[in-house]
Amino acid sequence: QKELAESGGGLVQPGESLRLSCAASGFALNTYAVGWFRQAPGKEREGVSCIRNDGTITFYADSVKGRFTISRDYNTVYLQMNSLKPEDTAVYICAADVLCSTVSDRRAIWGRGTQVTVSS
Repeated sequence: QKELAESGGGLVQPGESLRLSCAASGFALNTYAVGWFRQAPGKEREGVSCIRNDGTITFYADSVKGRFTISRDYNTVYLQMNSLKPEDTAVYICAADVLCSTVSDRRAIWGRGTQVTVSS
């Protein structure tokens, strides 16, 4: 079975940092593009960033530019989140597909998500 699992979420104060990880089982993640998404209560899912299988980065959401960094090695895709703000609070989900242009499709491989809460 092709599965993704996120880890690294938690409760932090504004200004602190977290690093999320997205790991695959049942398939070779290094051949896939991987996107990070987030969904806050009552809001639609938002694309945060995407990285191609060759390691190039297609985009960052305007709301996270300069604060978040996506990266990867052969087995794992990371999202380094610095200077966190309360509005970053959401479930963060990774998804994998052949292309960043299709990674948001429902037919992509989706993880279950990890909760990030930024609060004083």
